Amino acid sequence: MSTPRDRRPRDPRRPGASGRSGSRPSKRPQREPRRPDGGTRASAAARAAQGGPRRVRPGGEGAAPRRRTAPPPPPPPLLRRTFRRGEPRKRLKLGAALIAVVILLFAGRLVQIQGLDAETYAEAASNLRLQTIDIPTLRGQITDAEGHPFALSVEVRTVFVDPEEVEEDERDQLVDELVTRFGLEEDEVEAKVDARPSRYQVVATEVTPEAWGELRDLGLSGVGAQVDYNRVYPEETGAADLVGFVGSEGHGLEGLEGYLNDTLAGEAGKRQVEVGADGTQIPMAGGLVRDPVPGQDVRLTLDRDLQFHMAQVLAERVEELDAEGGSAIAMLPTGEIIGMADYPSYDQNDIQATGPEEWSNGAVHETFEPGSTNKVITIGSALEEGVTTPDTVYTVPYAQQYYDQTFKDSSYHETQRLTVNGIMAHSSNVGTIKIADQVGAGVLHSFMEDFGLGQPTGLHLPGEEAGILTDPDDWWGTQLPSVSIGHSLSVNATQMASVYATIANGGVRADPTIVAGTVDADGEFAPSDDPEQRRVVSQETADQLALMLEAVTSDEGTAPQARIDGYRVAGKTGTANRINPETGTYEDGGYTATFAGFAPADAPEVVVQVVLHNPQETYYGGEAAGPVFNDIMSFALQSLKVPPTETEPPAIRLEE
Repeated sequence: MSTPRDRRPRDPRRPGASGRSGSRPSKRPQREPRRPDGGTRASAAARAAQGGPRRVRPGGEGAAPRRRTAPPPPPPPLLRRTFRRGEPRKRLKLGAALIAVVILLFAGRLVQIQGLDAETYAEAASNLRLQTIDIPTLRGQITDAEGHPFALSVEVRTVFVDPEEVEEDERDQLVDELVTRFGLEEDEVEAKVDARPSRYQVVATEVTPEAWGELRDLGLSGVGAQVDYNRVYPEETGAADLVGFVGSEGHGLEGLEGYLNDTLAGEAGKRQVEVGADGTQIPMAGGLVRDPVPGQDVRLTLDRDLQFHMAQVLAERVEELDAEGGSAIAMLPTGEIIGMADYPSYDQNDIQATGPEEWSNGAVHETFEPGSTNKVITIGSALEEGVTTPDTVYTVPYAQQYYDQTFKDSSYHETQRLTVNGIMAHSSNVGTIKIADQVGAGVLHSFMEDFGLGQPTGLHLPGEEAGILTDPDDWWGTQLPSVSIGHSLSVNATQMASVYATIANGGVRADPTIVAGTVDADGEFAPSDDPEQRRVVSQETADQLALMLEAVTSDEGTAPQARIDGYRVAGKTGTANRINPETGTYEDGGYTATFAGFAPADAPEVVVQVVLHNPQETYYGGEAAGPVFNDIMSFALQSLKVPPTETEPPAIRLEE
């Protein structure tokens, strides 16, 4: 029986659509005849191959043999699942809802920023553009006692251009004027004039008000100027080490400029400026926040002419003796300093050419052993304590053993019988040590403190060193004799000048002063507080010491070089060893030569202290420092119009 033909089209992907693997499908595929039990031959064969129960055809063993069938076709390929599109309307609705939510959020934020909080955000945006800057103020002057300036500020202009405001038809003329008037490079000026969108380009600094006024009067667009100030130091005042200087920002860095900065600086004004995208500052009309307050002028006790002369004389002597340096102080007996010179010094208008070593004020910074100038304290304490008198006689050999050390006078002599006057006039070390033995360590130390040693001078100048004065409880065997003749302690020049000012002031010590007062913007002078005063020795002791010091400048004394024609002069030499910084001993350390004194001796008007550090040609105080003292004192007496002395010095006994 043949298989019925199925005329329906067949899907090639359905089972049985193809023959063997790789064969071309037949045009009319045959359908497998179905067995009565519902199976097919192929399925039965498959079950037999899998070991299933074998069916026996009817007829048993004698049935006709089974006809071989074709092998089963290969398994059909896997079917791909077809994609069925969903409903797009739901997705469109969801997307539209999300977009609407985002738009509503942005709209709400926009309403908040531009509507509800508009002022707050506008102010914040403005603050981002605005900055408050300082407006320079006029720094006060530093002058001498008569108002002559040692330091002053001059008004200058900083010229700038606003490229956005430069008219095109004026551009070339503006460039030419800036190049010609201020000596600038044309290409640099052109670059600044054309630097749009910048609103602020500095063209020239330190322009005088007159030069700016001439340019301003041309009426060119896009050019402006700001007020500034330059610190100026008149040349050759001789006060650089004392006055000091300011830094690039206008703040005091050294000397009185630093110490008195708060008084001199005043108070800067405040102005608001807009800050451009490139960080430049754009001045605004009406941006003033606070007017600047000018600084106060500081009036010193110095005399300008004397200061200059002292500096010149000191510098010449230091160079002549090839010394390491030197200092000179001129002071009134009441403590006012009228001259303070130091060498080496520097040019305040050329700071870069020097360094801290030159900037320091040696008159207060450099310490040294005072040597024989300290003997006035030793002998003064003995007179004040009543343990001796000017005419008391001492046996004074050339040298004397004191514990394990031998003390000697400066030059050899036979044993002498000297009065206290003679011990001072001859500057005898041995005689002074004998007097110190009578005074004792505690009393001598107390008088040294009263005279101002071992403590600040009260000037409050930058870099001041108070020196060294050890407690008497720490003095060992030879400390007393060493200190009594000016060794084993250190002082600065101002301290020692104050010692002699105390004697010249009748035994009353006044703290040294250098600031007379201040002058405000209205020209009103406010004097400084009066210096503290205290009596150190009696008037009688001071007078006795003055006579002894006058004998030092006589022909019998150690410093006749200090005498001044027409005036009675009192003073004392000092020659002291210097510590060698490499070894910590006196060996190869050199010497310090000093001279301190006052004139007229009978009615003192001026005190002068001269210090030379390690002079090479000659190192004795009278020979090295005496001539400098003479020159400075002579000039000071003339400057102060001190009349010549009309009295002669009384005769005093120097020897038995």
